Amino acid sequence: MLTFDEIKGKTILVGITYVENEKSGKIKGRKQFYGTITGAGVIGIKIRCHNGKDISLPPDLNAIRPAPKGNYRLFSTGEAVESPDFISTWRVTLDESNA
Repeated sequence: MLTFDEIKGKTILVGITYVENEKSGKIKGRKQFYGTITGAGVIGIKIRCHNGKDISLPPDLNAIRPAPKGNYRLFSTGEAVESPDFISTWRVTLDESNA
């Protein structure tokens, strides 16, 4: 299992899928970003994105896995990400309070 110290300073590609609700599973949106993990601990995983913005993820190391070597293309921009160290995917269920 990964540790917070092992992921610091590494590159990560993150994909988030937003679904309407668990019952329908209808996709409402998708987001992808990549960057360098600048901090990691029990309060969260901080990422400095390629565009200079900082984003935090929950401190769930189970959601992070080593990325197979290769090029990954961001669907929104067509930008290629070459061999990131890690990949993380998330599914967020929206409801009326956060839609």
